Amino acid sequence: MTTIHSILIIVTSFGEITPGEQTGVWLEEFAVPYVEFINRGYKVTVASIKGGKAPIDPRSKPTDGQEELWGDAIKALENTSLLSSINSSDFSAVLLPGGHGTMYDFPESKSLGELLSKFVQQEKIIASMCHGPASLVNVKLSDGSHLVSGKVLTSFTNEEESAAGFTEKMPFLLESRLRELGAKFVVQPNWSDHVEIDGKLITGQNPQSSKSVALSIIDLLSDNSGE
Repeated sequence: MTTIHSILIIVTSFGEITPGEQTGVWLEEFAVPYVEFINRGYKVTVASIKGGKAPIDPRSKPTDGQEELWGDAIKALENTSLLSSINSSDFSAVLLPGGHGTMYDFPESKSLGELLSKFVQQEKIIASMCHGPASLVNVKLSDGSHLVSGKVLTSFTNEEESAAGFTEKMPFLLESRLRELGAKFVVQPNWSDHVEIDGKLITGQNPQSSKSVALSIIDLLSDNSGE
């Protein structure tokens, strides 16, 4: 019998880097896993830092075919739950998609840091991709150490940030910060479909890794439930 898991997806509420330069969640990183989870029969709850309508990075606008496939996912971003109202006990796993907006509001969110600490304490899956691991930089464990210290992981790389032309626009470089915090950071060539798994922590390098991250979550949940 297939276990019906509940998955929490947390997205950014930050929508503007500078006047006229919009950002938000990178749609593919949200929509591809969302569709995979729904097709699997999982229950999905979408939350954001501020709740309500979540901004979508206009550069990740879907094609006509994607818009049809991702319709329900796009609709789910219209009215997200307020992050501070979320209880970690209600979920089997949390996924944090990227988009440049996450670099601004994920690290600064006390609610997010506390929630992720609870996921660690409850030995539940934490997964993120691209800029989503910005959520991890200020998360500490009960002993005061950083969550990422000693962890094998990946994220959007410094080289990819440079290729995208955003190096000078970011509050910090994610790869550099994760390395500074003691992460065992793994790099693959730009735009590689690349996932790292260290215990219950799953990370993907970029949007190209979206489906692989989702399938890694599904596989880990299946292993844990004996499916």
